[in-house]
Amino acid sequence: MNRRFCFTLDLVDDPEMILAYEKHHEAIWPEVRQSFVDAGILKLELYRWETRLVMIFEVDDSFSFERKKLIDESNPVIQEWEKLMSTYQKPLPNSAPGEKWVLMKKIFST
Repeated sequence: MNRRFCFTLDLVDDPEMILAYEKHHEAIWPEVRQSFVDAGILKLELYRWETRLVMIFEVDDSFSFERKKLIDESNPVIQEWEKLMSTYQKPLPNSAPGEKWVLMKKIFST
């Protein structure tokens, strides 16, 4: 059975920047897409309401957060993508220093 994780993050409150962020996600870089596959992410979805983003990962048994981090940190293209995306993103209140995406607590499921 696949596992699912949900994260949240805020965008900078600027309509032009939000539009640009969405445009980047209409055609993510191939290396970014491949990094998801390499990490065991079967499906990734992003949702937005105003400046709030929600990201849902569906992963296979090979996925671990440690492995995903190693894959991302060893790939200069992913580091470039993350640097670019960081210009549009802002940390949530009460997030840890340097933390971008915050893992959400699952409180209900059917």
